[in-house]
Parts: sequence; C-alpha cells; structure tokens
Amino acid sequence: MLTILIFAVILGLLVLVHELGHFIVARRNGIKADEFGFGFPPRLIGVVKNDATGKFDIIWGDKDVESPHTVYSLNWIPLGGFVKIKGEGGEHTHDADSFAPQPAWKRIKVLGAGVVMNFLLAWVLISGVFFLGLPQPIGPEERGKYPDQKVQILEVKSGTPAADMKLRPLDEIVSIDGVAVSTTEEATNGIIAKKGQELSMLIRRGDSTMTVQGVPRTEYPKNEGALGISLAETALITYPWYESIWEGAVTTVKVTGTILMYLGKMLASLVGGAEKVALDVTGPVGIVYLTKQMTEMGFSYLLWFAALLSINLGIFNILPIPALDGGRIFFILIEKLRKGKPVSAQIENRIHQVGFMLLLFLMLLVTVRDFSQFQILDKLRGLLV
Repeated sequence: MLTILIFAVILGLLVLVHELGHFIVARRNGIKADEFGFGFPPRLIGVVKNDATGKFDIIWGDKDVESPHTVYSLNWIPLGGFVKIKGEGGEHTHDADSFAPQPAWKRIKVLGAGVVMNFLLAWVLISGVFFLGLPQPIGPEERGKYPDQKVQILEVKSGTPAADMKLRPLDEIVSIDGVAVSTTEEATNGIIAKKGQELSMLIRRGDSTMTVQGVPRTEYPKNEGALGISLAETALITYPWYESIWEGAVTTVKVTGTILMYLGKMLASLVGGAEKVALDVTGPVGIVYLTKQMTEMGFSYLLWFAALLSINLGIFNILPIPALDGGRIFFILIEKLRKGKPVSAQIENRIHQVGFMLLLFLMLLVTVRDFSQFQILDKLRGLLV
C-alpha cells in the first residue's frame, strides 16, 4: 500500500507540473484557462473569482460554470491534475482569449510548455540528488578517498546464474564465501575461483542484508562473465548546493541525450539497415514494481527514479503521436506548410481520438506483459494461500 501511495504521489507530481506548464504559458499569452484542477474529474469542490464581490465563490460538485475567470478545482481522482484551455478543441475561433485563433508560434509555446516543465522538474530533482548524495562510480586512483566505498552491481543479464540468484542492479556485494570484498578485482576473482561450484554471496540491498547462493558458469559469453553481472566501485558523493544545480543541469542533458540516442537507434532499426536495438518499455504495473525497489534503496534513489520518469514523460509527449502534445504541434506545422490553412478541426479531433485509443491499447498490452514479467499473479496467489 505504501508503494502504491508513493507511486501515486510521483505520478501526480509529474502530471501536475506538466499541466501547470500549459496553464502558466497560456495565461501569460492572453489565453483563458477555463479550469485548472488538482486531480481528475469529477469535481469535488472549486473556487472562482466573483467580480461583483471581489471574492471567490465556492462551487460544489461537477456543475458547469460560466465565468471570465479560471475555476480552480479539487477533484475526486487524486492523480496529478489537468488544465482546460478555452478553444483547445477548435471552438471559439473568433474570441480573442481563445486558443484556436492564436498565431501558430503562440499555440506551439502553450503545447510545448508542459514538456519543458517536465525537463525543469527533472533538473530540480537531479540537483537534489547531487546535494543529498548518491553512490557514483569511482576509479582505482580514488580508492581510499571515500569512507563508504563499496562494490555494486550495475547490470544483471537475463537467463544467467545472477538472474536465478535474484540479484538486482545497485545490490552491494559485501562478501563472497565469507571473504570481505572491497574492490571489483576481489569480487571478480572470488567469482572466478568458484566456477562450476556453489558460492555464497552476502548482499546489502538498501537497509537490509541477505545471503544468496549460486553456481558461476564455466562457459559463458565474453561480455557476461561467469555470473552474468557487471560491477563498479562506487562511493557516496555529495555536492554543495551551487554545484549540485550545475551538475543537475549537465546530467539532465546527458540523460536526455542518451534516451534520444537509443530511441533513434530503435527507429533506425525499424526502418531497416541498422542493427536492431531493444528498447524496454514498461507500464504502470512495472513502474509500481520499480518504485518499490527504489523506495527500498533510499530517498535519493527515489528522487533519481522520479527524474528519469519526468524526462521520459517529456520525451514521449513531444513525439508526433496523435493525442499527445507533439501530435498537436505536428498539425500546427502542417497548417504552416499549407500557408495558414488548418486541417479540419473535426478530422484532427477524430485522429486524436483514434491515437488515444491506440495508446490505451498499447498500455493494455504493456500491462499484460508486466503482469507476466513481474509474476504479479503468482505473488497474489501466494498472498491468498
């Protein structure tokens, strides 16, 4: 239950910040926002300014409100929020404060503002991570410089002894067969020495420790190793607040570039002629599962995870897919190419509706895969037995 609550808070923050971007830029460009809501409808309560009294009137329930001012509402479904911008569906084409008749550059600014806010949120979160401290890889020349130096697992290959041992990325290797481990060489030598034999490994995961057993392979692919893990020596490194802001900005740009690079490689492989690249996709169930893991690792890991989600949300939303911000921007660009002649609002809305349905179908497929990958049904059966 705690994991679901944390997931809801993270998701709510990402969505609310995204919608806040649309709201702020729309208002600054003279476009009316009919409603800005915390959570999703139906509405529980709202307030709107009354010009006659100069005060705010309270609105109970989901009734329609006619007002020149924005309704600020609290809604029943506590996930993020929404903004209802006047004329965003192509109506009110002759009203000066409507979205529809605005110049293309203004509409693009409003639509792109949510994405920008997601990247700004990621910057803030990653800066907080650097200020609080997070284990980072260190080189051999830095050994002994940090008191909390450790050996951590960076990657676990599927279908390997490490995967069978339920090892996870970020697990710390404390000892192998009772022998303490402080460098990657010691860990690697300890594993190689037990090829074909069972070894016992003491692992620290977050605040808990556990012992796992497994048998390193005698034959294995060159890039996997006997257990199927990659290792790094890490230490908790913190920055002063003024340096953490700069490091947060640099890291946000690097992470965004890395995600875009893999996305580009995946698209190139789909077109043909390029090496196929697998891009792992997970849905709400998988994100809840990962939230649980990050919560167990500590607050800094949870902030880092939220930042990655915010970057991914920003990138996904700017893609030219119907129903997303990028899809709506794409139609504005088509309008510019047609010398100011927009696509029929009815046709555009239908395309966005179809795109939305396809996205829901994709989410359903990913959710079904998440149930299988994370063995959710088996775990639920275990709770009932």
